Order: sequence, then C-alpha cells, then structure tokens
Amino acid sequence: MLRIEPSGAALGAEIVGVDLSKTLDDATFDAIVAAYHEHEVVFFRGQTLTPEQHIAFSRRFGELELHVRADRCRPGYPELFVVSNVIENGKPIGSQDAGLFWHSDLCYMAEPSRGSIFYAREVPIADDGRPLGDTLFASATAAYNALPDSTKQRIAGLKAVNSYEKGYYRDRKSGGRPPLTEEQKRRTPDIEHPVVRTHPFTGRQCLFVNEGYTSAIAGMDGPDGETLLNTLLEHATQQRFIYRHRWRVGDLLIWDNCSTQHLAVPDYELPRRRVMERATVRGSRPF
Repeated sequence: MLRIEPSGAALGAEIVGVDLSKTLDDATFDAIVAAYHEHEVVFFRGQTLTPEQHIAFSRRFGELELHVRADRCRPGYPELFVVSNVIENGKPIGSQDAGLFWHSDLCYMAEPSRGSIFYAREVPIADDGRPLGDTLFASATAAYNALPDSTKQRIAGLKAVNSYEKGYYRDRKSGGRPPLTEEQKRRTPDIEHPVVRTHPFTGRQCLFVNEGYTSAIAGMDGPDGETLLNTLLEHATQQRFIYRHRWRVGDLLIWDNCSTQHLAVPDYELPRRRVMERATVRGSRPF
C-alpha cells in the first residue's frame, strides 16, 4: 500500500509500497502526482527498471523532451539523458560534468521542463560504505516565501535572462567541452522568464533564478542588476531550503523544475562508477 514519508526538510519525501515496473492504476498514479506537487521532490527506493519501463512511467507525466546533447543519451533511447563518469571504448557514455552548479533543468528553453525523472543504475561507494555523488535540492517555493515583503515587491514583474551558453561554458571539473554547434546554438537562444514564476499546477509562487543559467536581470544593466541577482541566488540556496539525497542503486527520484533547483556533489572519481539516466518531462511557458 502506498505510503508517503516526508524527509523533514523544506522539501522531499519517499514514496513507499510502489513497484514502478508494473503498470499503476490511476488512483495510485494520482496519489504520486499529488505527493510530487506537495513535496517538490519524491523518490522510490529499490526499483528494478528497464529503459522501456522508465520511459513508460515518465510519459504518464507528459510528453518527454529529447535532450539538446543527443551524444549523451542512451543509445536507442533518445528520451534518456545519461549522467555518468564511465568511459567505454575511449568515449564517455554520458555527461561527465552535469549539475556541478545550482540550476533548474531546461530553464533556458521557452518552455522549461515540468520535471526530471532520474534513475540510479550505479552509485559510487566510499571505502567505508557510504554512497557518494549526493544531489542537493533547494525549494524555490520556500525561498520565495522567506523573502522580505520589500524584496517581493521589488522583484514582482521583473524578468531574468536564462542562457544555455552561460551554463555550458562554465568552469568544469572534467575540463573543456567541445564548442556548441550552430544547430545547438539555434535551439537554445537566450530567453527571458519571470523572476517569480507561478507554478502551473499548484499556483504557488517560486523564485525562478539560478546560478548556472541565469545571466542577468532583464533591463537592469550595471551593478544594481548584478547585486540584485546575486542577492537572490545566495538567498535561494540557504541550508534551510535544502534536501540532500543520498543515492542508492535502484532509486528513482522525481524533481519539480519549476519549484526546485539542484546541485550535484562531485566527491567521487574512477574507478568508482556512477551511472544515472534521466527522462525529462516537457513543461509550459512560465508566467
């Protein structure tokens, strides 16, 4: 029987009693969606899923995105973006440097994704048995709610510039990336979105800026805009807004890209292997 166990942090909950390799009835799926909207990050332990089962479950949330980095998707499954440090035949099997800064997936698109559905196939383990490669999630809802009223009034109606190119070329642990192709640039021009976004399902207000891809406050050139943006970025990732997920093999975790941002913890390297696969649910234009 389905059971919800909140993490005790500002966001996050475990859903117990569900086998995602089976086709779920509508009532069970609706309960999962309700928990997802309430807790912003939900996860299931001990799942054994084929790529087809991962995709089928993910599609119940909506149409799936095909990632702009097709070279880092699972062969034969363009819906599954691979995050991994593994090298095979001299080539990486996935993105080696994904998530090394606070960000919200696809915030640089005209219609940012609704959510990401991440499955842990291999998790690096420390010599003492601890899992490595944790992910931090910050609640953009809690961050907005905690802003002073004066700041809420100041940022009401403002827009922020989100840039895929900014995030792509940030300093990376693993070194440089190949230059973006003209097709990739064409698909990801800079885009403006509201600084305060209304969640399309819950109606909650979310602080929709992040250090990875937000490059400026639109119409605020110079130090005033830079200071405001930096203040919001520092506020959004305070410890009181964060849930830290410690991965286990077989975890399937869903996060809300409207109401959260996340950060990978790169505390492992080969020969400790990490293999994760992400399906990304298409979203809607922010308002």
